[in-house]
Amino acid sequence: MTAVQLPELPRRVPVRRIRQILCLLPLLLVTVVAVEHRSVLAEGFGHLRNARLPWLAVAVGTTCLAWVAAALTRQGAVVEPLPKGRLLATQFAAGAANHLLPTGLGASAVNLRFMTGCGLPLARSSAALALYLLAESIGRLALLAALLIAFPDALRLGPLLPDGAMGPLLLAVVTAVVVAVCVLASVRRLRTAVFSFLRTALGEARSVHLRPARALALWGGSLSFPALQAAGLVAVGQALGLDVPPAHMALAYLAATVAVALVPVPGGIGSVEAALIVALVAAGGPVAVATAVVLAYRIITVWLPLLPGALTLGALVRLKVI
Repeated sequence: MTAVQLPELPRRVPVRRIRQILCLLPLLLVTVVAVEHRSVLAEGFGHLRNARLPWLAVAVGTTCLAWVAAALTRQGAVVEPLPKGRLLATQFAAGAANHLLPTGLGASAVNLRFMTGCGLPLARSSAALALYLLAESIGRLALLAALLIAFPDALRLGPLLPDGAMGPLLLAVVTAVVVAVCVLASVRRLRTAVFSFLRTALGEARSVHLRPARALALWGGSLSFPALQAAGLVAVGQALGLDVPPAHMALAYLAATVAVALVPVPGGIGSVEAALIVALVAAGGPVAVATAVVLAYRIITVWLPLLPGALTLGALVRLKVI
């Protein structure tokens, strides 16, 4: 008999090696994003040198409190108690992931992994994630509506959208809804999965609202999170002497972030800056000062936490928290 030599099968990559690669990946992405936006970083740090330090300290404080508000909202979206320290660290890491992947995918993936790691089934974790996103959106829109009612002449919303953009935008929304309904009606397996998820999500929401502490955490956090973000912009505006009333600056922030919510850019980098500058100018601020305020604000809220957030993300992956 002639011996037949079988082809050597490819070796499986050890799970430990994959985890090590995942630990280093956030740092690599931070480096790429920082190099790509190095001119913005240099200009933003230049503006910070001329700012009033007490107001900058307020902006840093509101940024840190925003992570606490996010953790509070996440806890309010599930009935089971989550480990507080790991929950807060996960929100800090999720902030970094959110600026490295488009349209909130980074933060959602990190929190989904965290909840499933805490023992929640995938269906309930997904339902809790959807409840969080819904509550945060409602909270942001509620604050925006309240400020628009209180200060109806504070902001001209027209400049936030290019001329002639409203019609195509509405057409795109209607088209997306019609396509989604047609797909659900024609694909039975997808329709079954969607209805099953909706039943799970409604059950999760009902269970949360039957507990007053969880409901208070959910809605209190969802209102506090955008309010703290807006307060950070107001503090930076005060630090750089922007001649716009604080309530009008908060209104400009909320309007700008709502306007760019559907832009598929990592962390809104680029689109958020442009919308914020336009909104602050629409609120009555000079273009040069508004630009300086926005760049300094994004340095504090995005770029300074990005590296420690990426390190925290890598540590959580290494510790198998996510």
